[in-house]
Amino acid sequence: MRRGRESKSRNVVKATPVSGQYPVRFGTAELLRDLDRPNGWLLSVDGVAQSYVDLDNPTHLEFEYVRRIGDVLDCLSEPGKSMDAVHIGGGACTIPRYVAATRPGSRQLVFDADEKLIDLVREQLDLRSVTGLRVRISDGRVGLASRHDSSADLIVLDAFERASIPSGLVTLEFVKDVARVLRADGNLLINISDGPGLIFTRRLLATVFSVFPHALLLTDPGVWRGRKFGNLVLAVSAEELPVAEVARRAASAMFPARCVTSAELRKLSERAEVLTDAEAVVTPVPPEQVLKLRG
Repeated sequence: MRRGRESKSRNVVKATPVSGQYPVRFGTAELLRDLDRPNGWLLSVDGVAQSYVDLDNPTHLEFEYVRRIGDVLDCLSEPGKSMDAVHIGGGACTIPRYVAATRPGSRQLVFDADEKLIDLVREQLDLRSVTGLRVRISDGRVGLASRHDSSADLIVLDAFERASIPSGLVTLEFVKDVARVLRADGNLLINISDGPGLIFTRRLLATVFSVFPHALLLTDPGVWRGRKFGNLVLAVSAEELPVAEVARRAASAMFPARCVTSAELRKLSERAEVLTDAEAVVTPVPPEQVLKLRG
């Protein structure tokens, strides 16, 4: 099995990030300082927001959908318990930093296909300081295929190329490989972008339900009702998910989210076709007015 290149950590003097533009594999990255937070940084590619990190406080999650991922993570297993996590899509590694801060001792592996972007994050955003984190330059599907059976407690899929999810990361074949790598009580979290009608979400739900029995979804009520394009956070598992606790967190958030249960999600997807490698899967691309504000 071909393996991607793995980044190597070394002892270096911490550099001060520098705002500016940098060429990367999938466009031009821009690093901007947040004027409201002393060490907050926004990373975008071709004007599309990719990641936000606060180097002084990795538990600060600026984007709404990332905060929702954090809320689900906080409710999984025992609070503070370490985990083995695989992240497909790295960016500035916001969620790996959050896991390292909230669950000390966790072992994490990130797969990202953009080597230049990861080099930028490593040099400018202090990636080497994240304890227990490795980054491997690899296509996410190839990277996951290299993992051992029952080796992960958590898999997070948050991978976008030019604002859409790579099609190979949403098919039945990929989800089956996720199930192979996850432990019996493991969880898969997916960041989805979709719009009115939730056509893609319906098909992705049909796909994951063909492998996993349990799911929950967090999103803005307007997105759920099909009124606008936005992010949806989907959690799936072979075991029951902490729906009530997640729903309480979502309802009390600064930007409240709708928590949708397995029963509702099954009803939404009951007539949808499963996504497979046999077809040319097209994943949604946000409208131009949304594209520049993704996250």
